[in-house]
Amino acid sequence: MIIGYARTSSLDQRAGLEAQVSELKALGCDEVFIEQVSSVKDRAKLEEAIKFARKGDVFVVTKLDRLARSVPHMWSIVQLLEEKGVGIRIVNMGIDTTTSTGKLMLNVLGGVAQFEREMMLERQRIGIAYAQEKGKFKGRVPTARRQSDDVMRLKGEGKSVQQIMATLKISRASVYRVIQEQTAQLA
Repeated sequence: MIIGYARTSSLDQRAGLEAQVSELKALGCDEVFIEQVSSVKDRAKLEEAIKFARKGDVFVVTKLDRLARSVPHMWSIVQLLEEKGVGIRIVNMGIDTTTSTGKLMLNVLGGVAQFEREMMLERQRIGIAYAQEKGKFKGRVPTARRQSDDVMRLKGEGKSVQQIMATLKISRASVYRVIQEQTAQLA
């Protein structure tokens, strides 16, 4: 069986999703799992597709970035599918792990991607250190701390932590952190 997986990050990418689904169906996918969710969130349909796959099946995606958010994430998916005896086909890269050449190409390209990621992070660290030396890099200003007056005002109005979170669009931990810091300053 050929299993397709199509994903876009947001609901407004309808055309991109339809193009993926059309391509997967044209490639002969018997079953296509579709979802519109950011790669950093839980992807229930991806998990469902992996569970659905059986030995001898081929798992198809149009592009690697539709499948995995990072090289380590890609390898974890590849390992899950390989343990089940499922091949992987990445259409735009011409990779098909049901062949020896496809397995080699996936390993080579995965290694190159990992190397490039590490080099980019190293360049970023060097750039940040240089900017800090010159006093030009201060880091990101924490979002919740900029809203600490609003957090305390809403708390004073009797709003619950849940209501403060929803109103200011900050996390529960951030609300508690601001309250704790503000309370400590008053003590």
